[in-house]
Amino acid sequence: MAPVTTEQDYDRLTEVKQFDESKIGVKGLLDSGITTIPRFFHHPPENLPGPKPKNRPRLTIPVIDLSGDRSTVVEQIRQSASTLGFFQIINHSIPVTLIDSAVGSVKEFFEQPNEYKMRFYHREAGKGAAYSTNFDLYQSKAASWRDTLQVRMSPVEPDWNAVPEMCRAALAEWDKAVVGLGEELMLILCDGLGVKSDKLKELSCLEGRACVSHYYPTCPQPELTVGIASHTDPGVLTVLVQNEVGGLLQVKCGDDWADVEAVHGAIIINIGDLLQMMSNDEYKSVEHRVLANPAQGARVSIAVFFNPSNRDKLYGPFPELISTTNPAVYREFKYDDYMRRFFTKELNGKTLTNFYKIDNTKE
Repeated sequence: MAPVTTEQDYDRLTEVKQFDESKIGVKGLLDSGITTIPRFFHHPPENLPGPKPKNRPRLTIPVIDLSGDRSTVVEQIRQSASTLGFFQIINHSIPVTLIDSAVGSVKEFFEQPNEYKMRFYHREAGKGAAYSTNFDLYQSKAASWRDTLQVRMSPVEPDWNAVPEMCRAALAEWDKAVVGLGEELMLILCDGLGVKSDKLKELSCLEGRACVSHYYPTCPQPELTVGIASHTDPGVLTVLVQNEVGGLLQVKCGDDWADVEAVHGAIIINIGDLLQMMSNDEYKSVEHRVLANPAQGARVSIAVFFNPSNRDKLYGPFPELISTTNPAVYREFKYDDYMRRFFTKELNGKTLTNFYKIDNTKE
């Protein structure tokens, strides 16, 4: 343990660098027997959840049965995407055994000895697969209590030798299944907007995929930090599964936060910033966060982020949605520029969409 420091001699960058270079992650810190978390994980009070108000009904996100009548499903998804920006789906095309296998494989990796995991710990995104703690560790004002395994699945296939052995087959199978589901969801979302059903597919939105697995171990001081800070996802669509440790993922709902229940076999879907802009604000990309885990068991999640593979094309609101009465809310931009902005800032808030917003109040 590092010695206690005063405000005057606290050197955050040095402590962060020492932790990062140790390559043990937050799971390694926990396994070392710590009872207090390092200071660079402490978040300011405004970032931390306050006490839950009494006598206020608990908010949850909708659960949609994908096997229902097609027109009903389209309307339910359109409504959820236009308001809360999040929904869960059940009776989808992916077997529960496949979900359990994928989640189980990444959990197995995160619970390996430090010596094994260290082989995969780095911050070089170009390798296609990386294990680390917080991609914005050096940019953020406070670190978050989670470890991450990120694998770029497409358009360039990962170097599978850079992926932990126990995850290779399960993540490859998971990716195949998620592409089919992603295509089905994009068709439904296009129908909900009244544009050509395969518009998102034509814009290569199924082809740029990153698979990001998070591990949220028990936190000795959950009241001082978070699992992941409040943020929105930058891409088109996010498809997420989690294990049975629920009650930690929350979605912003006005001034309140809605809980995302852990429903076995359900898949969580949320709209990304890019789809909000392409839909000209019809669909909403909503802030969400993960609380630090106070439970004994770890929370494990796998998110697949769908993005366009064509990075040089200009993106912006669909022309079919623009009229004199419904002007464009956003200007066009290159996807490459957009993602560069995302990865050079701290993971928080909704600054990206605001950056590309047009001021329609000017004459």
